[in-house]
Amino acid sequence: MATRLEQIAEPGTVYISGKVFEEIEGKLPTHFDFVGEQAVKNLTRPVRVYAARAASGARAGTKALPLPDKPSIAVLPFTNLSGDPEQEYFADGVVEEIITALSRFRWLFVIARNSSLAYKGKPTDVKQVGRELGVRYVLEGTFRKAAGRVRITGQLIEASTGHHVWGDRFDGRLEDLFALQDEVTSSVVGALAPRLQEAEIERVQRKPTESLDAYENYLRGLAGINRGTEAGLVEALPLLYRAIELDPQFASAYGVLAETYTARLANGWTLDAERELPEALRLARKGIELDRNDPVALAYGRLVLYYIAHEFENGVAFIRQALELNPNFAAAWDFLGFNDLYQGDPEGCHRASVSGHAP
Repeated sequence: MATRLEQIAEPGTVYISGKVFEEIEGKLPTHFDFVGEQAVKNLTRPVRVYAARAASGARAGTKALPLPDKPSIAVLPFTNLSGDPEQEYFADGVVEEIITALSRFRWLFVIARNSSLAYKGKPTDVKQVGRELGVRYVLEGTFRKAAGRVRITGQLIEASTGHHVWGDRFDGRLEDLFALQDEVTSSVVGALAPRLQEAEIERVQRKPTESLDAYENYLRGLAGINRGTEAGLVEALPLLYRAIELDPQFASAYGVLAETYTARLANGWTLDAERELPEALRLARKGIELDRNDPVALAYGRLVLYYIAHEFENGVAFIRQALELNPNFAAAWDFLGFNDLYQGDPEGCHRASVSGHAP
């Protein structure tokens, strides 16, 4: 529910459901305003929604977030022009891969996907996005997939001035998708740092898999997981298993698959713990074994080892290694903070949240 409300909330606001409001009414100094009954994805009945007055009323007068001391960018959700809502997962996957590639540049501050996702499906003012997220540049674009071909357009804008820094269109066959993603990423990086060494660009263009079919199943699985529901996790499992069947070396898919079982356990949705928990551990270890340079496999594998096997030292080592590989990996900072909190070090948890840049 929290995930759904985050998706419909205006940037800079805090929304809660009517059920939560009933629990906390009169117990907090914060005042909440009723904003009506809202249609929420995957629920048939509208949900009563309340907004924190301090957050909802402060937006217009809120100070702009300070810019980091290095180039900063937010990649907004690409508009799906396919005319087919079923292709939404593919458009989101393209954006996620671009964010991941950009995040590997240590000199570049990249806003996490969850923050930029708040602007999905909403009219956006680039200057406002820059102020709210504290970034110098905003990348926006469109995605179209039809008749076996793909078209990606992108434009890079300097948020403070609205100046158009770069824009281009990329066309190719569906099997060229990875190459198109690389072209978008390289062009953006080239616009930000024309003198960037070619070797560094090649380093960030590592593919999670060479199999487009495996990649498509992986993206569909992620789409199910991102719904945050029991049904979504059930839907994700066979898709992720299909991904590793098509590419047995797909380390990221092993890590995400292992974490899916952990999410089921954490939410009380596990049906057969005697089978699922050993399977989660097997998948986590396999993903780490396949590629110790894959931050996704390391981070999610670490979560499973930590949460299920209580291998605390191994878990922390892997999460720190994931952050060495991708210092902008928000989920990894989240896991590191959880580890510190679990170990009774709230200051460490705070440091992790600050280092991970809360957005």
